[in-house]
Amino acid sequence: MTTYNQLAGFRVNYLSADPTLNSGNEGQVWYNSTTGKLKSLVQIKSWAAGGNMSTARKGMSSAGTQTEGLSVGGFTTAVVNNTEEYNGTAWTGGGNLGTARYLLAGCGTQTSGLAFSGYTTTNVTNTEEYDGSAWTAGGNITTARRTLAGCGTQTVGLAFGGFTTTAVANTEEYDGSTWTAGGNLAIAKNFLAGAGTQTAGLAFGGYVGGSSLQNASEEYNGTAWTAGGNMNTARYGLAGAGTQTVGLAFGGYTTTYSAATEQYDGSTWLNTSNMATARRYLAGTGTLQAGLAFGGDTGAVSSATEEFTSSINVTTAAAWASGGNLATARRYLAGAGTQTVGLAFGGSTGTVTGATEEYDGSAWATGGTMATARQYLAGCGTQTAGLVFGGSTGASTGATEEYDGSTWTAGGSLATVRQQLAGAGIQTAGLAFGGAGPLSATEEYDGSTWTAGGSLGTARSLLAGCGIQTAGLAFGGFAGGVNVTSTEEYDGSSWTAGGSLGTARRGLSGAGTQTLGLGFGGYDPNQSATEEYNGTSWTTSTSMTTARRALAGAGIQTSALAIGGQTTTAVANTEEYTGSFQTTTASNLTTS
Repeated sequence: MTTYNQLAGFRVNYLSADPTLNSGNEGQVWYNSTTGKLKSLVQIKSWAAGGNMSTARKGMSSAGTQTEGLSVGGFTTAVVNNTEEYNGTAWTGGGNLGTARYLLAGCGTQTSGLAFSGYTTTNVTNTEEYDGSAWTAGGNITTARRTLAGCGTQTVGLAFGGFTTTAVANTEEYDGSTWTAGGNLAIAKNFLAGAGTQTAGLAFGGYVGGSSLQNASEEYNGTAWTAGGNMNTARYGLAGAGTQTVGLAFGGYTTTYSAATEQYDGSTWLNTSNMATARRYLAGTGTLQAGLAFGGDTGAVSSATEEFTSSINVTTAAAWASGGNLATARRYLAGAGTQTVGLAFGGSTGTVTGATEEYDGSAWATGGTMATARQYLAGCGTQTAGLVFGGSTGASTGATEEYDGSTWTAGGSLATVRQQLAGAGIQTAGLAFGGAGPLSATEEYDGSTWTAGGSLGTARSLLAGCGIQTAGLAFGGFAGGVNVTSTEEYDGSSWTAGGSLGTARRGLSGAGTQTLGLGFGGYDPNQSATEEYNGTSWTTSTSMTTARRALAGAGIQTSALAIGGQTTTAVANTEEYTGSFQTTTASNLTTS
């Protein structure tokens, strides 16, 4: 007999609270009747670019976390003793190793690191301990070797595998001063990777000799190694992160450089998102949830750093909801700030206005009036550090004003007077682009003066923008007598083409960043269409309740404001957007 589920599919659960969640029910969908939100559970796994190392190299060791990483030794065109420390954004120099070497192993943290064995012009036994600024000698490892792996801490470390005159299975345990023999690996191998602790270690991948690439994993219990699950891609020269039961393997070499990434659950390896840069002889550290890969060999030594993120998230369906109305209905205005700390200023009520209003997440209150009343203006910044520039007083203006949360004061004027432009950035690092003409001119503000930046590829007016001065986004507008879909991305000096909007329009507004942008509203005819940008392409999202043009925007892609604008007349409507990618980690929800 045919069931209801076969005919109609599974029903969405209607719940008064979010359910107990874990990775086992990924894909679950439910409606929270208390919050009025449709939600689902997804797991996000991806690599993103981090700051490059100061010295490109391969064959180094590692320690630490994604936000407190350590890169030690390695090879450039020669063996080096360099140490670099990562803060989650950039690498800076640390204390040099006493013995320059590469193909060594390491473990521990950024302020309590351990580096051991490796190769100079011969295999060495040297062990060194790092205190966050300097290296000092520790107890020598018993078996001099290179291309080994390690895990653990500075005082409870583990070394295994490697190469003497052949691949070896030797395991040694460190107690903070002395190395002693542990149980041997079942498979002697070198160029392998490791993760975990001295009493719960993980060894994976590597190379035995001839054509024998390894996909085998072994797990250590503090005494002996036992077989674990096989990786999907056999390889050597890879790196690892995490623990024995939540591990991460990435990079390496098969018959070519590999970007493959796999995650381990204590029994099975699963393929996940590949690195952007395929490479071998790289280093890695961190966890499955926050991994770090850096350096290596791509055919040339590399300084590339990538950060891995894996998280279980609750995704809320996109929606617009009514917010508090402006006190002054208007069109051709500008906005700044966030959904809960917003700013609206200027525009036209039928008469050009300098009125400013401040939003607290539910209601608008009167703020300080601009010195220069205007419409078709642009703005950026925050409620307490806002910036307005350009517009029309009846004629185009280059006037700039800065807001401190109560009062507007004059700033440096735009070099190119204009109206119908767009803006991005903050009060001390603003960006102005486009305008009536149409114009392609871009200008950058440093808190006092505007200077020329790179021109837009498509000159246009009545466009929208978002982002920051060094990562801006321009989209839509009016050019050559027609509405356009073109999107451009700014890197602080030049614009390059991005993915096109689905709906060509002018008089639209925007919010967000260059890689998480939002476009909404517009004209010809009045639009309610909303689109989300992911750094590559636009996708259609939930439409606004009120179709309109000449509106203002503020906030980010997951939490935005649409303010005022025009239907057949100027309107005071405010709508609040909850983006489709708004997430809350499952671990923050009710747990069993």
